[in-house]
Amino acid sequence: MMSLRVRLSLILGAAFLLIWSFAAAWMLYDLRNQLSQSLDQRLGASAHMVASLLKQMPMPDKVGDQSLTAEQLGMPNGIACQVSSLRGEVLVRTHANSNQVLDAQQTGFHDQEIDGDHWRSFTLVMGNLRVTTADRQSERDGLRQSVLLAASVPVLVALLGSLALLWLGVGRGLAPLNRMRDALKRRSADSVEPLVVPGLPSELQPLLETQNQLFQRIAQTLERERRLTGDAAHELRSPLTAIKTHLQVARMTEGEARDRSLAHAEEGADRLHRTLEQLLLLARVEGSLSFDDGVQCSAEEVARLAIHDARQGGRERIELRLPKDISSAAVEMPSVLAIAALRNLLDNALLHTPADAQVVLSLETDGDKARFCVRDHGPGISSDDLQHLTQRFWRNGKSPGCGLGLAIVQAIVQRCVCSLRFDSQADGLRVELQMPLRVQA
Repeated sequence: MMSLRVRLSLILGAAFLLIWSFAAAWMLYDLRNQLSQSLDQRLGASAHMVASLLKQMPMPDKVGDQSLTAEQLGMPNGIACQVSSLRGEVLVRTHANSNQVLDAQQTGFHDQEIDGDHWRSFTLVMGNLRVTTADRQSERDGLRQSVLLAASVPVLVALLGSLALLWLGVGRGLAPLNRMRDALKRRSADSVEPLVVPGLPSELQPLLETQNQLFQRIAQTLERERRLTGDAAHELRSPLTAIKTHLQVARMTEGEARDRSLAHAEEGADRLHRTLEQLLLLARVEGSLSFDDGVQCSAEEVARLAIHDARQGGRERIELRLPKDISSAAVEMPSVLAIAALRNLLDNALLHTPADAQVVLSLETDGDKARFCVRDHGPGISSDDLQHLTQRFWRNGKSPGCGLGLAIVQAIVQRCVCSLRFDSQADGLRVELQMPLRVQA
């Protein structure tokens, strides 16, 4: 796996190479053109200078092969000069080789080849004379290569230096991230304390805060699981002890006493079974398991199925109140969880309502929301205890439940983006559960 430093260096280095290569190519191309223009200007200036000198020097009366040195005509090194008549007769030249006669028929700049050598020449007409200056193309190319090489070396050195500084700079910039990595490596496996790394830049602060939030959630989860394990062990120990005691009594007695002991043992087994089912449901709701089985239920169907699944003997005590204009849209959550949440509210209301009183379930729909209101006729609960209702295994006084029903409802509410509200009054507790509805097209 490629490291972040290598990845950043490659990306930024490639960008540097691309930009520097383009800039260098542009610069060298422009330098090449400028150098060619300068050499051409030197030819033209030399031709004008020779023309000025010839006005002051006597010219031969007849055609000959008179040769003059470059110093006599003031020519720079490497430039050949030839003076000829308009008829093409060579009068004066700086090169002694008679085979190398410059073509002076065309005025201005032009390229020509003489005895296999390529020349760049400039011809100037002065009266009845033509002044031609020229230099070899090979010498011009050599000069251009020398200049381009001299200009390329600093560019190459600067590019290599930039890449080296880039590598060091990226490593320096990633140092805070390395410090965070080292701090994480030094932590013990079971440590959930907040991570403290001083001197972090602002870009890494959100990462540190997110990491600490994760540790906080892990700590809360571990604490919750530890409390669940302790509370579950305590809650399961009580019915198991009661079952064992009643079975021992039944073994030692006969007749009606034995029947009562067996009945109490059966009640303890039922309570233990309900507690285990609630624990399993709570673990599934708080976990990552999916409850979506593809079944869609409307709010009215959720209410009727929850009444049907209510604890045995309590269905006849529940009064369902429905408006005339109730929506038929399906709830926007797994139907299993919707029914379980409402059923637990009904079971809790039945536990705290006298046997001769009714539990009222009201349902209203408004746009994309469905509101279920469960009202019991129990003694109510103090305002100080309302905040403990959804805690695991919390019971008010001598409540016959196991203390998991409302905790499961709260877990479903948090998982499915619902809302739960309690309102305790003198004539009983009112619980409002709000669920989202699917938007009908």
